[in-house]
Amino acid sequence: MRIYLDNCCYNRPYDSQVQFSVSMETRAKLHIQDEIRDGMYELVDSYMLEYENSFNPDDMKRNSIQAFREKYRSFYVPDARHDALNDKIVEIMAYGIHFKDAVHAACAIYAGCEYLLTTDVRFSRKYSGNEIIIVNPVDFIRMEEGEEK
Repeated sequence: MRIYLDNCCYNRPYDSQVQFSVSMETRAKLHIQDEIRDGMYELVDSYMLEYENSFNPDDMKRNSIQAFREKYRSFYVPDARHDALNDKIVEIMAYGIHFKDAVHAACAIYAGCEYLLTTDVRFSRKYSGNEIIIVNPVDFIRMEEGEEK
């Protein structure tokens, strides 16, 4: 199964872990990363992830995220595909989703992902299309474990 993690998902382990929900999302994201390493999921990467990560002011965080994405991605959506994705981006933005998030979703759909994982509650709640499931990492694990039983 192909999955896509957006930039806020990659950065969740670097956020303050004081709130229980943030701590749970971090644990879930790290668990999913382990499953990607073990070959349970195919990771999709994109030019938008590369672009957003390039603005991370912390060298260690930026380099760590980049290294993981590059090592474990099984599919990459390059910026050369942006024009082909434009109609889908506009369609997704009609749900009230910001441009960068719409690009993430369009890339994930283009790559054949079943899920886009995000810790951005606004993003996951606004999208109501049927081409991809946009979900929090904790809920993704719950859904996947429910399917195994």
